[in-house]
Amino acid sequence: MYILEHWIELVGYLGSFLVALSLMMKSITRLRKINLVGASTFAFYGFLVGAYPVLLLNGFISLVDIYYLVQMRRQKDYFELLPIRTRQSPFLNRFLEFYQSDIQYFFPEFSLKEDRDYVIIFVLRNLLPVSLFIAEKQENQTLKICLDYSIPQYRDLQNAHYLYQKPHALFREMNYKCAIAHTTVSEHARYLQAVGFKKDNTLGTNWFKKEI
Repeated sequence: MYILEHWIELVGYLGSFLVALSLMMKSITRLRKINLVGASTFAFYGFLVGAYPVLLLNGFISLVDIYYLVQMRRQKDYFELLPIRTRQSPFLNRFLEFYQSDIQYFFPEFSLKEDRDYVIIFVLRNLLPVSLFIAEKQENQTLKICLDYSIPQYRDLQNAHYLYQKPHALFREMNYKCAIAHTTVSEHARYLQAVGFKKDNTLGTNWFKKEI
């Protein structure tokens, strides 16, 4: 079989593919992780074929990736919630305008309506506005999520874990107990489940719910 006869060559192709793939990642953490696997694979290929410059270079790249991944792991980010009191906030409107195309991909149904009452919160990470949460106030102490968007460089779930999985006085003060969300986008559905939402068929198709 071709695979058995040319497996060493395929190892090289795999390493090259993973290194190239890592360069397409917007998330620095994901870039480092994929690059580490790719460089390690390519270093193994260099060892198999006796190409020691390839082995040394990619071994060094792997060590660099490991170093920075450890540093990222040790780094303690500071999170904070920043409520926005009005939809006329210039920064809010500029944020929505700047990320409009990306927001529309994940939230094709998103739009702010004049006659609705919203909760609007920025998640700050080291004082950078990395996530925007917009929910419509509902009855029964429920928030209907309209937008839960993180900028591409910070999609490592830490923003969402801070927002949803820590007890926030902000939500308690507003007296909301649960959040619901609807999506037809598979990536968004996986995100919701990753941060603790569960499908709720009582609400209809593609609805998710979480206690907050």
